[in-house]
Amino acid sequence: MINQIKISEKQKSLNTLNSQIRTCKKCSLSATRKHALTGEGNIDAKILFVALSPGIKEDSENRMFIGPSGKVLNRLLQAAGIERGSVFMTNLVKCTLPKNRKPKSNEIESCSSFVDKEIEIICPQIIVPLGYYATRSILLKYHANPSKQEMSFKNINGQLLFLNGMKIFPLTHPSALLYNPSFETETKKKYKKLKTFL
Repeated sequence: MINQIKISEKQKSLNTLNSQIRTCKKCSLSATRKHALTGEGNIDAKILFVALSPGIKEDSENRMFIGPSGKVLNRLLQAAGIERGSVFMTNLVKCTLPKNRKPKSNEIESCSSFVDKEIEIICPQIIVPLGYYATRSILLKYHANPSKQEMSFKNINGQLLFLNGMKIFPLTHPSALLYNPSFETETKKKYKKLKTFL
């Protein structure tokens, strides 16, 4: 019963947050998006994935990871023995980036309070930032002054980090495998570690 109350409280908090995300006009991306994407998945998840931003298909259909990257993610999760419905997923930047350009620092900053609140509500055991920008942003949240070496995505990809009481496990963004399919076997090995941490 206590767990049910906890889940309904989480859902209530998330609904309030989601309505703020959907109506956000903090930066210029609000003028070019169709949807500001809210996080989705299991609100009682032990794993919270943080991707970069919605793609064109995601922006159009208002759902996470349903384009080409989503197919790759599904394969990686399947290889790791993790049900997609058991995790929670969100984006660092809630609106699609025009022409898939890199995010600007003010765009990341505009969404950062939303990501903080999602982490607080879901209260995961492990945060999994996908790719360079999400990893950099999550590291800066939990590590006041990381060194250049610690910020190198290549060095920490697939390494479990303990920062300020949070487990952080940076992984390759599935979209990277669309350009470099030869990395898939190596990436699957890293995703498989997730299951062992739980």
